Amino acid sequence: MNFSGKYQLQSQENFEAFMKAMGLPDDLIQKGKDIKGVTEIVQNGKHFKLTITTGSRVIQNEFTLGEECELEAMNGEKIKTVVKMEDENKLVTTIKGIKSITELNGDIITNTMTLGDIVFKRISKRI
Repeated sequence: MNFSGKYQLQSQENFEAFMKAMGLPDDLIQKGKDIKGVTEIVQNGKHFKLTITTGSRVIQNEFTLGEECELEAMNGEKIKTVVKMEDENKLVTTIKGIKSITELNGDIITNTMTLGDIVFKRISKRI
């Protein structure tokens, strides 16, 4: 399954609690909670390039499945990790204790991040 496309955030659950747990300041949490960010994914075989635009902030990450890479987290920190594919439609990684699963079903991408007992879920639709 190919992940390539542009996806706009449709809904999210537990944004504020998750961002607080990550240590983001309250002013940034309040600014970010209502922004309908856009993620563009370009997949070429096992290589992925992601451009995540949230308001005026742009994060770009690139990785190849199964190889160590450095990804920029939502708080701006750069972290080494390995992204793996499961079931041909799930990208899975763990970054500093946060388990991230990005699942593609048709035109919907669901990203679930778990930190301790806080589960942050984002649902985006292909545009």
